[in-house]
Amino acid sequence: MGNRSFTVVILLLGALVLAFNSLYIVRETERAVLLKFGEIVDPDIAVGLHVKTPFVHMVRKFERRILTLDAPTQRFLTIEKKPLDVDFYAKWRVIDTQKYYTATNGEEVRAEGLLAQRINTGLRNKFGERTFHEVVSGERDLLMTDLTRDLNEITTTEFGIQLVDVRVKRIDLPSQVSQSVFDRMKSEREREAREHRSTGRELAEKIRATADRQRTVIGANAYRDAQVLRGEGDALAARTYAAAYNADPEFYAFVRSLEAYRASFSNKGDLLVVDSESEFFRYLKQGADKR
Repeated sequence: MGNRSFTVVILLLGALVLAFNSLYIVRETERAVLLKFGEIVDPDIAVGLHVKTPFVHMVRKFERRILTLDAPTQRFLTIEKKPLDVDFYAKWRVIDTQKYYTATNGEEVRAEGLLAQRINTGLRNKFGERTFHEVVSGERDLLMTDLTRDLNEITTTEFGIQLVDVRVKRIDLPSQVSQSVFDRMKSEREREAREHRSTGRELAEKIRATADRQRTVIGANAYRDAQVLRGEGDALAARTYAAAYNADPEFYAFVRSLEAYRASFSNKGDLLVVDSESEFFRYLKQGADKR
């Protein structure tokens, strides 16, 4: 009884091992190929539960989702032979499992190495056709779009990999040339500042000259108008005085004499030496005679 039970247990264990090696599952996030003695017999196994022949068939599974290649910093030259340290990353996924397995043996690290080589070559060519300004800001997005499109055709054909996107994270100047570039940029900015100051001083001188000329013209016109008005006023005053004098010459002479008396005798300390028979005292003498 004991031997029979042991045999049953052995058979059950063998059946479990056989079932474990015969059944496999392909998940929604995976792609898989079925191999027979190392040769691909099913390049794209459907999602779900499947059966294989133990020790004859082998299943290799790959990630179906988008993967990220974070490449190390590389140095490229622009069309002006300026070196740039470029840090980039790429998004990719497997779309043709047969080509992918044939090209990379199903190894993700090897696939990323092949992608990095292709991207480095593409970036080197694209950077070598553009200036420093175009690479850094002017045509950066267009450069990445063109590179992704061109490389995707190659990676799809050769590796069965779809290159979803390539993006530059950072572009730096090498440390040994950064200071010289910064110094040159500083000199350029200082030169532009001097030009702006010179232009500003020139404009300021023109504005001052225009203002001075306008001030002179306005002052001259105002003086001319003032002289005209003063002359007209003097003429009007003269006509008024003349009309008043002709209306009553005696009264006018009397008023003028009073004004002369008031001006002459306004200060008690003043001394006036005048002949008493002069015309100046005519009205004073008339007042004294009446008394």
